[in-house]
Amino acid sequence: MGLSSFLWNCTKKFATAAVITVTVSDRFASVVPVRGGSMSPTLNPKSGSQMGDFFDDYVLVEKFCLGTYKFSNGDVVVFRSPMNHKETLIKRIVALPGEWCGDHYNHDVIQIPPGHCWVEGDNADSSMDSRLFGPIPLGLIRGSVTHVVWPPHRIGAVEKKTPPQGLSSVLE
Repeated sequence: MGLSSFLWNCTKKFATAAVITVTVSDRFASVVPVRGGSMSPTLNPKSGSQMGDFFDDYVLVEKFCLGTYKFSNGDVVVFRSPMNHKETLIKRIVALPGEWCGDHYNHDVIQIPPGHCWVEGDNADSSMDSRLFGPIPLGLIRGSVTHVVWPPHRIGAVEKKTPPQGLSSVLE
């Protein structure tokens, strides 16, 4: 009787912890891995040993911003790819609804429609972003990246920097 009681108590505690973990990661925050070099050097900087080697950063994604869709230029966000909803991408917001955004490569200038934003990777040569698929709906965003939590030598806040993507920078 003692062993079955012990197992039942362990099972209840494990199930409770699992429900709490799922709720927290779904509603408040989660930790996600960053793959590839599209956000290098901000995320996954090159390790230096070989040209193609990147560290795999793990980042903290807070989800409080989803309640009001309050984002600002320079925020690094996690979102579902508009081309493949099973794929998750991490990019930096360059322009918000109503703002004008320019593409340095073909000098197109567009106004971001309501409910959308323009996202780009920090490493333009290795990034599939809004230059390929256009503005993304804000509803595809799953959270805002705030900190690198792994590896230990990279722990810290993710810098919020605003790239010069305004209309004046394209016309120069």
